[in-house]
Amino acid sequence: MEQSVSHQSSNALRGFRVQAPLVDSVSCYCKVDSGLKTVVEARKFVPGSKLCIQPDINPNAHKSKSSRKERSRVQPPLLPGLPDDLAIACLIRVPHAEHRKLRLVCKKWYHLLAGNFFFSLRKSLGMAEEWVYVLKRDRDGKISWNAFDPIHQLWQPLPPVPREYSEALGFGCAVLSGFHLYLFGGRDPLRGSMRRVVFYSARTNKWHRAPGMLRKRHFFGSCVINNRLYVAGGECDGIHRTLRSAEVYDPNKNRWSFVQDMSTAMVPFIGVVYDGKWFVKGLGSHREVMSEAYDPESNSWSAVSGGMVSGWRNPSISLNGKLYALDCRDGCKLRVYDGATDSWNKFIDSKLHFGSSRALEAAGLVPLNGKLCIIRNNMSVSLVDVSSPDKQVESNPQLWENIASRGHFRSFFVYRHFVVQLSTPPEWKS
Repeated sequence: MEQSVSHQSSNALRGFRVQAPLVDSVSCYCKVDSGLKTVVEARKFVPGSKLCIQPDINPNAHKSKSSRKERSRVQPPLLPGLPDDLAIACLIRVPHAEHRKLRLVCKKWYHLLAGNFFFSLRKSLGMAEEWVYVLKRDRDGKISWNAFDPIHQLWQPLPPVPREYSEALGFGCAVLSGFHLYLFGGRDPLRGSMRRVVFYSARTNKWHRAPGMLRKRHFFGSCVINNRLYVAGGECDGIHRTLRSAEVYDPNKNRWSFVQDMSTAMVPFIGVVYDGKWFVKGLGSHREVMSEAYDPESNSWSAVSGGMVSGWRNPSISLNGKLYALDCRDGCKLRVYDGATDSWNKFIDSKLHFGSSRALEAAGLVPLNGKLCIIRNNMSVSLVDVSSPDKQVESNPQLWENIASRGHFRSFFVYRHFVVQLSTPPEWKS
């Protein structure tokens, strides 16, 4: 399970009017190449995501002044009767759930919504939205992704995944730059272990190819630190089945590179980023339980033990410097790790347990709008406010909310796989 994100202000949700800056629409479109990896004609970028945060463009970028004037004269307005700067001020206030419809209006609207400026402006005005994206597998073994909109409390399907991932097993998923959902590695039933990498863009609502990993691997560990994707361990078809190697993908350079190998070969089954390090727990070559931690600053692995590892269970997540884990199958009990005593303590109990069936088992734990979001196998969703643990659930029911009812996907065999959080604006928080 991986995570991500960016916040929508409560003022925007209440309809608070935010004055949008008037912009020159002719100079606010940033050109993106086919790999979505570079932006030209922009003066400034958001680190790690190549995003234009200033609409002013180099005036010499076009071939000639006459061609620029001719282009601006021929282009129809975004909204008839309004200057384009006012039209953009209106369009940025449309919720992300409706952006799929806006892209179909005309090519000019499509390029506006797929560009960097539109999302950067929404972020700067506090209109960024935070969605949760969930992977499910049907009874025939086919996988698909669905997005949960917490504002309207609705699930929406994503475009079909690329064919190589329709039936893959043991692949990784992560979010980079806040709006790119990556699928990488895994094992194809026919082709075996893969190096392939694809990603979904929330701006274009499409899947794209990315550079492949350096090693084929499946059932490996992965995490994101400082907007870089790390993978380690796992298995590979062939003689050396269990792997020690680790590598990192930097979206700024759009390439993979090896990092320090793990101390021993491992197939991780749980991992979390906590206190600036990546902790993994898994099975060694002889099926023994092992735990290691990777420090990206020193590019080194070290063995870990003690109360944190022995009491560590999945799903887990780090939020605001604290490490949380679910303590029951239906995800209705939370524990928190106490570094001073090196132990896990009881934290919050919902006082309402759904049962221990496989369909009600908690599949993932991700941060959502400052709260912990629990996703269960039947696609039900609960939010837990961990900011006030001293309050009682009975006296403050808002501490534990069920915001999506059960049974949305009862026709599907939806058991634990990946749950990631994807933020529609260009921002990532670990």
